Amino acid sequence: METLRNFSIIAHIDHGKSTLADRLIQHAGVVDPRAFKDQILDSMDIERERGITIKSQAITLPYRGKDNVDYVLNLIDTPGHVDFSYEVSRSLASCEGVLLLIDASQGVQAQTVANLYLAMEHNLEIIPVINKIDLPTADIPSTMEQIDAELGLDAYTSLTCSAKTGAGIEEILEAIVHRIPPPKGKDDEPLAALIFDAFYDAFRGTIISCRVFDGTIKSGDVIRFMHNETTYRVEEVGRFLLTRQKRDRLSAGDVGYVIAGVKTVSDVKIGDTITIDDNPCSRPLPGFKEAKPVVFASIYPIASDDYEELAVALEKYTLNDASFTYQKDSSVALGQGFRCGFLGLLHLDIVQERLEREYDLSIILSVPSVRYRFTLKNGDVVAIDNPSYYPDQISIETSEEPYIRATMMFPERYLGAVMKLCREKRGDNSTIAYPSPGRVELVFEMPLAEVIYDFYDRLKTITQGYGSFDYDMTDYRESDLALLDILVNGDKVDALAQIVHRDNARARGLKACERLKEEIPRQMFKIAIQGAIGGQIISRTTISPFRKDVIAKCYGGDITRKRKLLEKQKKGKKRMKMIGSVAIPQSAFVAVLKSDSE
Repeated sequence: METLRNFSIIAHIDHGKSTLADRLIQHAGVVDPRAFKDQILDSMDIERERGITIKSQAITLPYRGKDNVDYVLNLIDTPGHVDFSYEVSRSLASCEGVLLLIDASQGVQAQTVANLYLAMEHNLEIIPVINKIDLPTADIPSTMEQIDAELGLDAYTSLTCSAKTGAGIEEILEAIVHRIPPPKGKDDEPLAALIFDAFYDAFRGTIISCRVFDGTIKSGDVIRFMHNETTYRVEEVGRFLLTRQKRDRLSAGDVGYVIAGVKTVSDVKIGDTITIDDNPCSRPLPGFKEAKPVVFASIYPIASDDYEELAVALEKYTLNDASFTYQKDSSVALGQGFRCGFLGLLHLDIVQERLEREYDLSIILSVPSVRYRFTLKNGDVVAIDNPSYYPDQISIETSEEPYIRATMMFPERYLGAVMKLCREKRGDNSTIAYPSPGRVELVFEMPLAEVIYDFYDRLKTITQGYGSFDYDMTDYRESDLALLDILVNGDKVDALAQIVHRDNARARGLKACERLKEEIPRQMFKIAIQGAIGGQIISRTTISPFRKDVIAKCYGGDITRKRKLLEKQKKGKKRMKMIGSVAIPQSAFVAVLKSDSE
């Protein structure tokens, strides 16, 4: 165990975590140079296309130190985006130390600070690393000042490197070996292993990623999951290289995988403790805090026959993404589906794309919303995230919505534009700090519902990509809320209903009507698209009908003949409007979700 080191790489988005992992893997020589490709740990197509890490990935690297000792390094590469911070917290539970990466040209950003606090909560050894020193805009002295002032770490213990060119990699490996402590634990104690991830394999069943804290586990052992008391016989254990590498056993301090013929996905719970059935440990390991979803949306199959397939796909998907939650739901317009909880809009976007790609499903998403709280006149308090369950307006005493504390960091020249954006989004109680010359830290309290709409995109736009953003939930505050219904040809479309602040209702309703007008095909009759609050229409657009020229054959003659034909056409259109139904294409639902910038 003295030669084992478990560590993670944490940083803000695009500060070079996956590139540094590439260089460490290349240095260890575990990949044939011909088979190597950039961002090698980002195994999903969607990660490679978007250039972001979504799933934490573990890999074991051999390293011979300058003291001629052979070390085994377990590296866990983590995502940087705020929506995937739950992945980061799970990875940190398996480590003794972290490399905290800071971009030499951008300095300390919002997510750098958030990840530092996560590492401190787990009492990990933190090694600050200044990356991208090869850039012409790199400012190492200023970055060291920020490490000292904003992070409270000793700037002189920080390392410098360029993950792109490979400069400074040897020094980082030496620091990992000498500054991060070896894992504690005893091989002769009863087995206690923490499940920090899992994924489903069609041939082997559920493959469990775990960190062994005490004891050993080998094939043939009968293990027990302490959460649901189920037992299984271990078929295979091993470590993660780029592929799974089978081993005889996993001992205390190891990070690896366990295959035990777990056929049903629901039996495995992330954060559960594995122990030996006939010699269990005294109590389970502390798991992870449950991830609390903040954004809610309903998912429906386009063809109602695909409902069962969607149910199976969601069960398998939940195993791989423990922060995703779902329950059954139904809609008049779209049939049977599921109400799902997400950690943010990017998380929602990724889940939708992965379900479509990995499980070959065609799905429709409803308008995203947050969880509101209503106090009724009879004293009951109800929490509602689905507009379908909005209480009767007459029975509501007070309505509340969730607020967040948003922390933004950006160059000083954008302060006015960012303040204006935050005020637009009903932000208040702002505080401004100047952590270093030319940089501003702005803290605002604002409603979560405003942030999930298009806040992050607009912040990036007005700061020309230099702004960074992090948030945490604070409390619920009283707010004037209303239910905005969308009517197409006089019929309510429940999947497009939204709970909105009354001041924003008209603008939001008008935008939804205009989007639908572009997407719904024209008919032979006039279609009215309306936004309504209760019985009051607050916005409207009209799709004009196709018009057949019924008087084309009348060349001259009495005007009454033409008028008679036009009246006949008018009556036909009126009857058609009464009995005609308007089919809303899937693209219309998607169009209503999109922000202006898209």
